[in-house]
Amino acid sequence: MSFETFIGWRYLKAKRKQTFISLITFISLAGVALGVTALIVVLAVMNGFQEDVKNKILGVTSHMVVLRYGQPMEDYEKLMPVVEKVKGVVSAEPFIYSQVMINALGGVTGAILRGADPLLPATRQRLESIIKSGRLADLAGEEPGSSEPARTIIFGVELARQLGVMVGDTVRLVSPMGQITPLGGRAPRVRDFKVVGIFESGMYEYDSTLAYISLRQAQDFLNLGPSVTGLEVKVEDIYQADKVREAVTAELGPSYWAKDWMQMNRNLFSALKLEKAAMFIILTLTVLVAAFNIISTLIMVVMEKTRDIAILKSMGAASLSIMKIFVFQGLIVGMIGTLTGLAGGIFLCELLAKYKFIQLPSDVYYITTLPVRMEALDVALITFSAVFISFLATLYPAWQASRLDPVEALRYE
Repeated sequence: MSFETFIGWRYLKAKRKQTFISLITFISLAGVALGVTALIVVLAVMNGFQEDVKNKILGVTSHMVVLRYGQPMEDYEKLMPVVEKVKGVVSAEPFIYSQVMINALGGVTGAILRGADPLLPATRQRLESIIKSGRLADLAGEEPGSSEPARTIIFGVELARQLGVMVGDTVRLVSPMGQITPLGGRAPRVRDFKVVGIFESGMYEYDSTLAYISLRQAQDFLNLGPSVTGLEVKVEDIYQADKVREAVTAELGPSYWAKDWMQMNRNLFSALKLEKAAMFIILTLTVLVAAFNIISTLIMVVMEKTRDIAILKSMGAASLSIMKIFVFQGLIVGMIGTLTGLAGGIFLCELLAKYKFIQLPSDVYYITTLPVRMEALDVALITFSAVFISFLATLYPAWQASRLDPVEALRYE
């Protein structure tokens, strides 16, 4: 143990002449611990919320979509093998996207109609996980005694609630993409569909607007012939979707373009990232307040130990050594507070993740409990920030102690 460390420990553990100094030291330590705990818990909740939103979005939408400029994709069967050969792509499947009106006994509303093939693996995996009632397999059937695709549909839970329909009910779809009349106008196409399933993704935007029918039925109902809107692409690493997108567009040429899930939800994730940064800055001020207490504590300790500092300097202690003594003393307070806060924050996060005792109103939020997800980088950043702020707080009092003139300090002793 060095000379400075030894003296620093003695000063830290010594009984104070002024009890008030010990109280301020304890308040400083508690302030750092409280700030670190709050930072860890809040950032873990923000991470959990972001992860939860991402999972719910990818539970309904694909990792990437490939579209053709200005027109439907007619040669999608030839393009699928080309896209699947691109490095990082797992699968490519066709989809159809259109806006329709839905008429039921409960009223009329607009909706987004998605045509998908439930027999394809990626589509089946994505939809089966969110089906709450009914069967996905009924979407791919055929009309009894006919080779025509079955007129079946699956609704989002909020859309079904708006229309007042359940599994087994019949609704009427109206598409503006009808046939051209002899007068040059376009007559809307109307067709009845049977509700065979209801899904719940957890995202109100999807649950209140989306309806699924089979790919063949969508082509027939929307008068698309053999065409589709585009291809839904599943990638190996969702965080490398932007690089895969660039590779796919380079492979297909200028007639096609692609969008990945990060582009399609850029505004949402940018807002969450900005909110997380703002919360980190605001809660770091709690640690900063505790750092001012460390400054106050060290200044009072320097005043209390003026005679000791003068004796040490008269015995040959360098100014740098005196400075190290008080920097060490303040750092110990900051580090103990940081470690206490880390333990408290991790404990609270584990408690929230395991027992989920904080309930959220389901009619306001789409989640019922606080999601928690700790990240090692956040914990490391919080630890570094707290210790660094504590270190900065020690510099001025330690510098003042190192400038003390032993002659002046001992003159009246």
